Amino acid sequence: MAEKLKINRIKAVLAEKDIMHKDLAAMVGKTPSAITRICNNDFQPTLKLLRDIAIALDVSICELLVDPRKEK
Repeated sequence: MAEKLKINRIKAVLAEKDIMHKDLAAMVGKTPSAITRICNNDFQPTLKLLRDIAIALDVSICELLVDPRKEK
């Protein structure tokens, strides 16, 4: 089984800001289960949704993504 590729760090940003998945879901108009799947890197958000999440969390889009140069 292949290792799951971690592309976003939305879960970490939510923890840093002490925001629950369900609260973010309400802010961006998605279901809590969709946000959970995104946070677990099971599903990646569209660029529009990533932008909406960044606005809702008051961070740059870059802060929501894993830098592949620093993964190793």
